[in-house]
Amino acid sequence: MILSRSVSVLHLCGVSSSAPSKLLSQRFKVSFALAYGSSVSFRLNTFNRSDAKWVRGFASTTEAEVEKKGNDTFFADNTVSWKSLGLSDKVSVALRDSGFDRPSLTQAVCIPSILSGKDVIVAAETGSGKTHGYLAPIIDRLMNTALDSEYTNGEERPFLLKNLSLILCPNVMLCEQVVRMVNGLLGEDGNPLLRVEAVCGTQGWPDRLPDIIVSTPAALLNNIEPKRNRRLEFLRSVKYVVFDEADMLLCGSFQNQIIRLINMLRFDEKQVSRLATPTIGKPMEIDASVPQIDLENEDDAEFDDGSISEEEEEEEEEEYIDDTAHMPSVEAEAGSDTKKGWRRVRKIYSRSKQYIFIAATLPVNGKKTAGGILKHMFQDAIWVSGNFLHRNSPRLKQKWVEVTVDSQVDALIEAVNNNNNTNTERTMVFANTVEAVEAVADILEKASIQCYRYHKNHKLDERANILADFRETGGVFVCTDAAARGVDVPNVSHVIQADFASSAVDFLHRIGRTARAGQYGTVTSLYTEANRDLVEAIREAVKMGQPVETAFSRKRGFRNKVKKRAFLKAGEAEEPQAVRF
Repeated sequence: MILSRSVSVLHLCGVSSSAPSKLLSQRFKVSFALAYGSSVSFRLNTFNRSDAKWVRGFASTTEAEVEKKGNDTFFADNTVSWKSLGLSDKVSVALRDSGFDRPSLTQAVCIPSILSGKDVIVAAETGSGKTHGYLAPIIDRLMNTALDSEYTNGEERPFLLKNLSLILCPNVMLCEQVVRMVNGLLGEDGNPLLRVEAVCGTQGWPDRLPDIIVSTPAALLNNIEPKRNRRLEFLRSVKYVVFDEADMLLCGSFQNQIIRLINMLRFDEKQVSRLATPTIGKPMEIDASVPQIDLENEDDAEFDDGSISEEEEEEEEEEYIDDTAHMPSVEAEAGSDTKKGWRRVRKIYSRSKQYIFIAATLPVNGKKTAGGILKHMFQDAIWVSGNFLHRNSPRLKQKWVEVTVDSQVDALIEAVNNNNNTNTERTMVFANTVEAVEAVADILEKASIQCYRYHKNHKLDERANILADFRETGGVFVCTDAAARGVDVPNVSHVIQADFASSAVDFLHRIGRTARAGQYGTVTSLYTEANRDLVEAIREAVKMGQPVETAFSRKRGFRNKVKKRAFLKAGEAEEPQAVRF
C-alpha cells in the first residue's frame, strides 16, 4: 500500500510531560495523494509512555502488513512518490532529475509534516535525507506563495513583501553546502527553482532579497541588528525558519544568539497578530521609526532599538526556558494594568511563521538539553524521529581494535590499507586535535599513503578546496571533528577513528560519515585501555539495538562517566588520575 514503515515508526510528536490527558485526545491527520488520483489518510493516535516524552504514530495500514514489505532501512515503499507526499509536479520533477527517484523513510514523514504548516522537529540519523526533506516542502510552499506579507514604513502605502525562508547553520561550510543543494534543484529552463543567497564569511547582505537566505546566527545578527529598516522588513518577510544542526545551535555559544533570533521572530508574529486582532489592541501600521506599541503608558524608549528591549528579552527567555517563570500579576502595580495585561495575552497570538528544527543527535533528558528546550518552547510541534536515531545503522559494520603505544601505528596503517584498495575509495580518518591530525598524516605519508589534511588551522577557502578534491578524486582524508558534522561527502566506504571520540555526540557524527543514503560502510575504531569502559558501553548498546542515551549529553558525555569511575576506583587516593581520550 502507499504507506511505508516510516509512517508507523518515524512519525512522533513532542508533548509536554505535564499533560497526560492531552496525550489521549490529540489527533493529527495527513493525507497522501496517490499517483492514480485517490488518497489515503492516516491518523496519529498519541498515547502516554512511561517517560511521557514521546508518542508514536500508527498508520491506517496495519503495521504487520507494512513490516512484510521487506527490510529496506533507508527508502520508503515503492508506492510512495514525491507527488504522493504532497509536493507539486515542478518540485517532484526537479528531485527526480537531481537523482532522487524515491523519498527516504525520513523524507516520507517529514515532508507532509512540514507541508501541514505546523512547527516540526526532525531528529533522524545522519545520511537519512533530512536536508532535502526540509528543502523540498519549503521550496514548494515558497513557489506557491511568493507574495503575502504586507509591510509599511509608516510614510508610504502598504506594499507586499516577498515571502522567504531563513536557514540557520552553525558554520560557513554547512551554509555553502545547503546553498549547493538548493541550486541543484532545477526547473524546466535549467535554472534553480528558487534564488538562494548565503550570508556568512565574506558574503554580506544581498542587494535584493532572495527566496532563501542561509546564514550563521552571528552573521545574520551582524547584518540585521544595526539597520532598523532592513531588520523590520526581513523579519516580516520570513515565513519559514530552519535550524539545521539544531542540537548544536541550541547549546553552547550559539544558544544566546538563537534565543534572541527566536524572540525577534516571535515578536514580529505578535505584531502581525495584533494588526489583525483589534480586540487585543488598537491596530496600527508597523512604522520604521516607531515600533507598533499602542499602549498609552508604554515607554517608547524601551523599544528604541526596533526589536525587543532588554527587559522584554529577559522576560521572553524566562517565558520560554524557565519552567518556574510566570507573568507579573495585573494587580501587582498600580497604573500598569494595561501594560502588564498586554504582556499576559502575548502568549496567545496568531502564528505567521513556521519553525523547523533538524538534528542528527538530539538529547532530551534534562531541561537544558536541546531536546528539553525544544519541548518547552515548541510544545505543539510535530516530532519526527528516525528509526536509528542514536543507534547503530544495520548497514554499518563496526570493527574494534584495542591498541597500545607500540601497536597503534601498525594498526592504523593496516586499517587504511585494508579498505583503500583503489584510488576511488574514500576513507576518512578522525583524530581529536589539529596536532594529532598532522601526526597521523605524517605517519601515513611515511608509509607511502597519500592523504588530505583537514582542520581548523586551514582557511575557509582552503578547506573548501580540500573537500572538493576529496569528493572528486577520493583517497584518504585525515581530519578533526570539523568534518564530522553535516559535511556531505558521498560514497565514503570507511571511517577510521585513530583517536577515539571523546563524547557520544562526536562518535555518532563520525560514524555517520559512512553508510549514508542507503549505502553500506565500515567503521574501524582504534582504542586504548583508557577507552575500554566507553567502548564496552557502546558495543553493548549496539548489540542490544539500543540508543546511546545513557551518556548522551553535550556537557556530560562518556568522558565524565569514565572519569567518575576512575575516581571511585582510586578509593582513598589523594589525587586520582583522570582518564584521557
